[in-house]
Amino acid sequence: MSLVNTIEYIPEGLLDKRADELHEVLPGPTLIHLPGKKTRPLFVSVLLHGNETTGWEAVKQYLQVHQGQELPRALSLFIGNISAAREHKRVLDGQPDYNRVWACHFSSEGRMMSDILREMRKRKVFASLDIHNNTGKNPHYACINRKEHNFLQLAHLFSSTVVYFIKPDTVQSMAFAKLCPAVTVECGQPEQKHGVEHAVNFIDRVMQLDDFDNSVLKAEDFNLYHTMAIIRVPENISISFDPEQRADIVFDADVDNMNFTELPAGTRLASIDMNSEKKAYLQAIDEQGNDVAERYFEYIDGEIRTRIPLMPSMLTTREEIIRQDCLCYMMERINL
Repeated sequence: MSLVNTIEYIPEGLLDKRADELHEVLPGPTLIHLPGKKTRPLFVSVLLHGNETTGWEAVKQYLQVHQGQELPRALSLFIGNISAAREHKRVLDGQPDYNRVWACHFSSEGRMMSDILREMRKRKVFASLDIHNNTGKNPHYACINRKEHNFLQLAHLFSSTVVYFIKPDTVQSMAFAKLCPAVTVECGQPEQKHGVEHAVNFIDRVMQLDDFDNSVLKAEDFNLYHTMAIIRVPENISISFDPEQRADIVFDADVDNMNFTELPAGTRLASIDMNSEKKAYLQAIDEQGNDVAERYFEYIDGEIRTRIPLMPSMLTTREEIIRQDCLCYMMERINL
């Protein structure tokens, strides 16, 4: 039996609820199918991370505006980790990450995602949007897993800043890329009103599309980046963002200002406790699963510095997120 609660209507009172109140109306992860003028549905997933609330606020506003009207296109809405949203957390202790189980069949959550994919294949899904937030300071940007025309066109409807990645390969957009154009959109931090407005506008633009066209995509219309490596802090290494607090690695409090900035070789990323018995270091896992940290970082005079020019994204100053996911990603600029 699947974990997902599947319905074909909007429950009474649902559109009045904040993300942390959804448990009052919904029993758990819920897939809602709504009809529209164009029958191939747009799939939208929100709250795969319970503390990333912009997606729910955007969908809620979009549906409130269209209450009592026929939608321009059928919509399939997946409301994900409601229990984590209740606690304002990305994921609850003991839960898998809802955006890391879309190719995993050994957990009940992974089987739930397989059921959703099977259903959306049957419904001939038109496109897929997965709406997220960052914890660090980042511009709004879109992520794709295929450098194909329809994927780029879909991403460009949200932002000219586009990141291409193939790892991790168990995310929602990677799974839906086998069915339709799919994109993950990063809408800044959850409390920012303009992030919600941007997401509402994006949903509306895609819902209005008749189809993807063959319009020419120009290189100057994009800032296109490729994620080369995921940067992690080993579990046994302590970290801090306060220079007064002792830790194995101490980052600056505003290190997330480096996001989407091209850092020259030799840029200082953090200081190291030279008196610690542990050897402090960062891991850099490339697309093949290899640790390539020596290619990117060097350790000189008690500092971690970039060995080559790098551009980070999703740098965060929240240790909980770093431990659950990663410190950041490292990217390179690529041509369209």
